[in-house]
Amino acid sequence: MRRFLQLALAATCLAAVQVFAQSAVPEITFDASDPLILPNNIYLGEAAGVATNSKGDIFVYTRTGHPVMTIGTVRTFSRDGSRLFQFDRTGKFIREIGPGIYAFLVAQQVRIDPQDNIWIVDQMANMVLKLDPNGRLVMLLGRKNEAETVPARGPSPTTWGAGPLARAAAPTQKPAAPAAPAAGAAAPARGGEPGTGAAPAPAGEGGGGRASGPPGSGQPQDLFNRPTDVAWDAAGNIYVADGLGNSRIAKFDKNGKFVKSWGSTGSAPGQLREIRGIAIDSQGLVYVADAGNQRIQVFDGDGNVKTQFTNVGTPSALCITRGPHQYLYSSNSNPPDDLDVGGEIYRLELNGTVLGKFGRAGKPLKEFGTTNAIDCRSENELYVAELINWRVQKVSLRPK
Repeated sequence: MRRFLQLALAATCLAAVQVFAQSAVPEITFDASDPLILPNNIYLGEAAGVATNSKGDIFVYTRTGHPVMTIGTVRTFSRDGSRLFQFDRTGKFIREIGPGIYAFLVAQQVRIDPQDNIWIVDQMANMVLKLDPNGRLVMLLGRKNEAETVPARGPSPTTWGAGPLARAAAPTQKPAAPAAPAAGAAAPARGGEPGTGAAPAPAGEGGGGRASGPPGSGQPQDLFNRPTDVAWDAAGNIYVADGLGNSRIAKFDKNGKFVKSWGSTGSAPGQLREIRGIAIDSQGLVYVADAGNQRIQVFDGDGNVKTQFTNVGTPSALCITRGPHQYLYSSNSNPPDDLDVGGEIYRLELNGTVLGKFGRAGKPLKEFGTTNAIDCRSENELYVAELINWRVQKVSLRPK
């Protein structure tokens, strides 16, 4: 009985500490609007990616369209599952880029590099495309599978996010040095994206064949297994988050030549599980949304672990601002089957100190439904792409 009382008291104290830690994060005052003006015959669909260029034009990669599949002799050709739209800075529709393009299957991310090139990450085509500012293809990383099984074989994907109890606490501790998990500990898995019907790949397998390394390490080249994001350092090196079928970061030089990769599936420092986002600061440090382990891991450009942050719930979308004082934005994105969990977006110093948060899960403006991308070209004016609510919100922060 005494032992039971001690455990109950400890649990009560822990819960109190967690509640206090959550409430201690300052709320950032903000406004939000729905800025995009679409033609009458176009609906946005699940907004997977959003980015802006130097002129303020807004690019949205969205899971909408009219999928087409042609069954040939040995290959299945599928396309048109997603679309890329461009709007001007006022939200007026300009054009659609690449209608009918071979690689547009399940939109995952769009990014704009410092030269205003447009980068597309498609989760199911296993491709990363670089388009010039005019929308012409100039580089391709990855390759579409030779054939697709329809319907996809394997177990049904697990839920996109961790459960409410696992995600409720977001303490405001400062970053600590990476520590190995307790023996036998397992991180919550989020499995496949909603609506894709895709199951996680077998251990050690990457797009295009089986790798010889540890599970999730993929192949030492540009064959991906459900990639999720792309980023660049000051030298133009390209970093791809090969993060749902594999658990690795793949590095290429500015010409697309493979340099190295790091990561495998697991919870130890340097291991990864369900990479949702990636961002790089001006010093070349690589920030990885290690969602399955509920942490942001920070690496140098060679893949060495520098630190980790465990104070932002389950990180998904990441963005680092420009300028001399950079900030990190990280979304604690709710799973698509529970709109009452998480949803807030954190603003952090690059050392992991939480400066504040804004928003929550939900459907009205100023609430977020499974945030998949954040554009933070302007420090206090953000664009947030949501999967569940089929929209992009323009967020104007008013930090104290």
